[in-house]
Amino acid sequence: MTDLATRDEANRLGAGPGEPAFVPLKSVPIRHWGQLIVATILILLVIAFIVALARNERLDWSVFWENLTAADVLHGLLVTIELTVVSMVGGIVLGILLAVARLSSNRVLQALSASYVWFFRGVPLLVQILVWGNFALLFPRLGIGIPFTDVMFVSVNTNAVLTTFAASCIALGLHEAAYMAEVVRGGIIGVDAGQREAASALGMGGGQTMRRIVLPQAMRIILPPTGNQLITLFKSSSLVTVIAGQDLMTVVTGIGATTYRVMEALFVGTFWYLVIVSVLMVGQRFLEKRAARGHER
Repeated sequence: MTDLATRDEANRLGAGPGEPAFVPLKSVPIRHWGQLIVATILILLVIAFIVALARNERLDWSVFWENLTAADVLHGLLVTIELTVVSMVGGIVLGILLAVARLSSNRVLQALSASYVWFFRGVPLLVQILVWGNFALLFPRLGIGIPFTDVMFVSVNTNAVLTTFAASCIALGLHEAAYMAEVVRGGIIGVDAGQREAASALGMGGGQTMRRIVLPQAMRIILPPTGNQLITLFKSSSLVTVIAGQDLMTVVTGIGATTYRVMEALFVGTFWYLVIVSVLMVGQRFLEKRAARGHER
């Protein structure tokens, strides 16, 4: 009876006749003590830094709490969000056009697109903002007329049209378009060439193939870097403070200058930047998961 029970147990565990029974092993996770020690040290350092800030007698936290939800700060935050949205939409639209031109068979369009990307990626964003913010120094008036003559049909003051908000949007949008052009171009190249061939076999033209076949599939590749570009653009909008763009950074630096509490004012701006970036990161992750449906194995 004992031998029969042993044989049945061996068969149940996967052993053949005359073979020793395979006893299942209990898996024990490997403890990475080095990683745990490093993580503990880093957490303690962060906690120590936060406590040091909270107990720092040179910081007046009442200034921070008073201005955290002040009307001027919230208005500056709204302006920053508007700058980001308008500039990003313009950058995406222009970036798609530049990417398509770069991939076209027309050498002139290729050269123009490549030159645009080279120029706007090469010139620092701060310089571009300053140029557009002081555009009236070059052209005091803007108008429509006959080229190479003094005949003008419509003429307006440059500062009346090119406000600080408009100048900021133009500078940020043109700068962002150069980067989005490369992002979109990489996404289009990542789509298998067989998709274009199949669309051509169905009688689709180049534009129709791009709109209905290529770009929808390229979105899976385009979305992650686009999310990163949006976050970078949101933070880069703080540079418009050099032309008094009335954004969040302009407001908090003004608060620091009037209250002589520079660090507390900067912490207010830091708080709101972190809040918006956190929201953008969550949205980016959600869109990436949606775009990856049907492609994950």
